[in-house]
Amino acid sequence: MEQSVSFDLELIRRYDQSGPRYTSYPTAVEFSEAFDETAYKAACARSNDSGRPLSIYFHIPFCDTVCFYCACNKIATKDRSLAPPYLERVYRELAMQSALFDRSRRVEQLHWGGGTPTFLSHAQMSELMDVTRRHFDLAGDDVGEFSIEIDPREADASTVKLLRNIGFNRMSLGVQDFDLKVQTAVNRVQTEAETMAVLDAAIAEGFRSTSIDLIYGLPFQTVASFSNTLERVIAVNPQRLSIFNYAHLPERFKPQRRINDADLPAPEVKLDILQSTISRLTEAGYVYIGMDHFARPDDELALAQQAGTLYRNFQGYSTHADCDLIGIGVTSIGKVDNTYGQNRRELEEYYADIDAGRLAVFRGIELNRDDLIRRDMITKLICHFQLDIRTAEATWGIQFADYFADALTKLQGMANDGLVEITPTQIRILARGRLLVRNICMAFDAYLATKTGPIGFSKVI
Repeated sequence: MEQSVSFDLELIRRYDQSGPRYTSYPTAVEFSEAFDETAYKAACARSNDSGRPLSIYFHIPFCDTVCFYCACNKIATKDRSLAPPYLERVYRELAMQSALFDRSRRVEQLHWGGGTPTFLSHAQMSELMDVTRRHFDLAGDDVGEFSIEIDPREADASTVKLLRNIGFNRMSLGVQDFDLKVQTAVNRVQTEAETMAVLDAAIAEGFRSTSIDLIYGLPFQTVASFSNTLERVIAVNPQRLSIFNYAHLPERFKPQRRINDADLPAPEVKLDILQSTISRLTEAGYVYIGMDHFARPDDELALAQQAGTLYRNFQGYSTHADCDLIGIGVTSIGKVDNTYGQNRRELEEYYADIDAGRLAVFRGIELNRDDLIRRDMITKLICHFQLDIRTAEATWGIQFADYFADALTKLQGMANDGLVEITPTQIRILARGRLLVRNICMAFDAYLATKTGPIGFSKVI
């Protein structure tokens, strides 16, 4: 597939609205407490008939310090004694979850996120992986995709060596920006040397993939300052880059109230940073995967996109579309069979459920046929920038033009603006529309059509 992206400032300004990131469809705002532990267990039983491989996500919520921009579910603390009681509950949850899945179902994907997973000590990280292997059959290193999010301030070469020894083969590093003034404003002072030490160790220890996260739109950023950070990152040639848009929502995320609005770059400066970044990464040979993600042409994400097998889930873009996802830990979300289920979001409530011998799933949703059809369309568009209408009709037994009459009406204006091309057999997102893929997917979202007023999502750009 052709993977270029075009930057049209006027169109981006006109279409820059709030919208879902579509790590799931329906999105989490549609989850209901009518979906509980009983419903989740029923979904697990159904999923065993499929024999699909498994993916496990572990949420480690603790951070040593709070980054003011952060919108993640985390607990900022310097008290390392909080880790053992949390891990005790995670081990119990692992035991309860493993009892629901056939042992023959291999775990092909595993991810530790947070928070800061490396908040845990070396001994605790080793123990967590040992307990996981005790309850689940993890695929070998040649097949398994085992990744961890790393704060370079919380890791060194010995940490990286340990992580490789216990089975991790991928990592993502939070950098955000190397500029000290920016770092100070968001309470994340992190030297370039700290970051490079972790990257060098990852290469030495044989990690298959490294990804670096940057954020544009932070206080005091300029095109020149962000370009300087970008050049230093490009120089180390990571397999993947994530360039996130900072969504300033202080009314929802308390740490963001520590950021002075007056220090934020103006909207036109943010767009200039984005345009410059896309141009430079393209020049450096990176492929635009979608949303905020770039990858080398030989990276598995780029290859999966070319092959039409790329997928999207709560960890972002993925090459393991056929896995059932088990969420472990406070606030984790799983995808099992045709359901999504989420664990308790407060630590005390999570502990109470686990201590009572209950799974902590407290809300979720069971997808109906319409949800499944629309999820398929949105996934095709957000992962591959196109969908084949005849395949959709054959797969779902629908007349596309009738079933999606409202969506096609919404897309017509975008077609007139050169964002998409619509033919009787295909919808294809053009280069001018790729940065606005969320807008295009929203045309297929049945839930958005019923909402009035603010919808609580971040801006698409």
